[in-house]
Amino acid sequence: MTKGNSTKITDELYRYMLDHNPPLDAVQRELVATTYEKFPDVAGMQSAEEQGPLLAFLVRLTGARHIVEIGTFTGFSTLSMAQALPADGRIVACDVSEEWTAYGRRAWEAAGVADRIDLRIAPALDTLRAMPATPHVDLAYIDADKENQIAYWEELVPRMRPGALIVTDNTLYHGTVLDASATGSAAGVRAFNDHVAADPRTDSVLLAISDGLTLSRRI
Repeated sequence: MTKGNSTKITDELYRYMLDHNPPLDAVQRELVATTYEKFPDVAGMQSAEEQGPLLAFLVRLTGARHIVEIGTFTGFSTLSMAQALPADGRIVACDVSEEWTAYGRRAWEAAGVADRIDLRIAPALDTLRAMPATPHVDLAYIDADKENQIAYWEELVPRMRPGALIVTDNTLYHGTVLDASATGSAAGVRAFNDHVAADPRTDSVLLAISDGLTLSRRI
């Protein structure tokens, strides 16, 4: 095996990267700060700062109009994607917490994109199974409980249009995917990565972005 890039991402280099990406706007920046202030123990569940502009870029690149998000938390990723949608685009945002998503609701209103977001407080599998079974989704973002990732995948893939994109976060899971004896969430991510790599319905790449990001295109 030849490792092609040994660049170490120092704090200074990370800041340089952010400085050369599209900056967060005032609403996004306030939501990120509020999340760390209000939920310091679980703020790591928020998508990384560089992922907001990336998700927006992918929405525009794919021309997505119908997005499904599995795991909304305080709504930073939702906000980033909604801002990149056309006015008639919609996101179905799935979460189980009224408390967390209340902060997202306020930010979406402040940014003027609340009408593009259909927040559904319910188990995501229930929400997915209630959707039309035919291909109609342009982009999906999976960032929720890791033990259910394969189940989410299996509900999503048949509903993705040809050429549609599934983006899955945390697919390196802090490096614990290397542990063959992993349990819990780490075991869930390991199983998911193997499942995706073997799925003939999609082609996928796993990238070392933040905590691991997998992009999968529906064939």
